[in-house]
Amino acid sequence: MRDSVQAEVMMSFLVSEELSFRIPVELRYEAPDPYAIRMTFHLPGDSPVTWAFGRELLLDGINAPTGDGDVHIAPTDPESLADVHIRLQVGDDRALFKAGTAPLIAFLDRTDKLVPLGQERTQGDFDGNLEEALGRILAEENAG
Repeated sequence: MRDSVQAEVMMSFLVSEELSFRIPVELRYEAPDPYAIRMTFHLPGDSPVTWAFGRELLLDGINAPTGDGDVHIAPTDPESLADVHIRLQVGDDRALFKAGTAPLIAFLDRTDKLVPLGQERTQGDFDGNLEEALGRILAEENAG
């Protein structure tokens, strides 16, 4: 049985109101990490950049503005739901992308077939993996 879903979609990187360009973005979902979606952005002249955020955040953002913190997703036009804006932020640096909802919905549908929404906790030893990850994070904070 497969344990991941991948897709490549084209998104517009919106540099300013006057300047944008299309870039390939790899979407990845893995059953062992059932809450997260990873997007790898291939910007011209730069190394690929990967962001991980909640699968539910992407799903919610297709229908209505959502997101606290570093990732915000919202439909560009709530009436048509044809495109979404994905805004990523680190400190004062921001990047804005526009993606069609159809390929995102198709990808989310494939993730739902792998791990149905609401069934994430049934995947492997989620609580044990969470404890291990939190232990590593706390150890790194105490060491640094």
